[in-house]
Amino acid sequence: MTPADLSRTVLHAVRRAVDEDALRAPVPARVRVERTRPGGSGDYACAVALQLAGPAALPALEVAAILRDRVAAEPGVGRVEITGPGFLSFTLDAPAAGDRAVLDAVREQGLAYGHGDALREEILQFHHAREVRAAVTAHAVRRLVVAQGARVRVSCEEASDPDWARLGVTVDAHGTPPVPLTGIRPVPAGATAGELLERLGPDAARWGLLRPAGHDRAALSPELLVQGEANPLFRVRYAHARARALTRGAARLGFTAGHAPHTPHGAGPLPYDNAARPLLDLIADHPGVLLAAARHRAPDRVARQLEAVAHAFFDFHDSCPPLPAGDEKPSAAHRARLALAEAAGTVLAGGLSLLGIRAPEHL
Repeated sequence: MTPADLSRTVLHAVRRAVDEDALRAPVPARVRVERTRPGGSGDYACAVALQLAGPAALPALEVAAILRDRVAAEPGVGRVEITGPGFLSFTLDAPAAGDRAVLDAVREQGLAYGHGDALREEILQFHHAREVRAAVTAHAVRRLVVAQGARVRVSCEEASDPDWARLGVTVDAHGTPPVPLTGIRPVPAGATAGELLERLGPDAARWGLLRPAGHDRAALSPELLVQGEANPLFRVRYAHARARALTRGAARLGFTAGHAPHTPHGAGPLPYDNAARPLLDLIADHPGVLLAAARHRAPDRVARQLEAVAHAFFDFHDSCPPLPAGDEKPSAAHRARLALAEAAGTVLAGGLSLLGIRAPEHL
């Protein structure tokens, strides 16, 4: 069970409780589950009982008990506890099955992994200044919210800079809107699109504009072009290229990614050591990061997520090589490791695509 699956499971439990008249409260549009903090109980936690206590006119602990019984009966949920004033803490059954479900979801959805329809009811209109960072940010935010099902229109105060097109930016209209619209107002970049394209090219320019939070100064130095580990953009793109190279290398050795043979889908431990856990968790959390970035209009959150995935990928790669060495034969462990490496590469490519940045197969 993935975090998204668990969120839907809890929401289904709320609907059941309302339909059965055990709970009299409006069903929320969504339910947020978060990974349990250090020292907490279970794998994930949820505050939905606290959210519903007021509308239901019941103590949060009573609401939590109503929901606990319904969630605990769902497949994939091992244990549900009530902690504190009414938090629900979930321990998932068979963690390996959850890991496999995440990898399968990445494989099936490809670059669209993490996209959803949480914002399908929203029709948004963004308005920004005639300034390159505002334009690039609005374009990235558009991609993020559209990936979550929203419909969007973007306008600019004045006619677009012709060089914006070379940065992949499109604007639907220009001029002062008749009614106030949501503004995209990051700190100005202090440069024009033409200057940035000449110095950095489109990919590095977009990363430099989007990586800092909107209230922070954009870092647009030549370091963005350095091909070394100190450059986060290079590290992210190199991790993607390395993941793709592993797939090509495995094909030359005659094997592909997959689960261990003779192991039923969803059963048995995955053949990883502890270095795999951070990468698995980041990939599982990726849909939640994309949704939060869309809701908060914050493409910098995606960039930071990609940096974390790249870092965890290299740690995993060095500790658990997906390709056999020397005369070693490909094993079930190699196939499982390759599946995780490929999932990481897909997440990196999909995230870069949402930022409007290319993910080369070779670096």
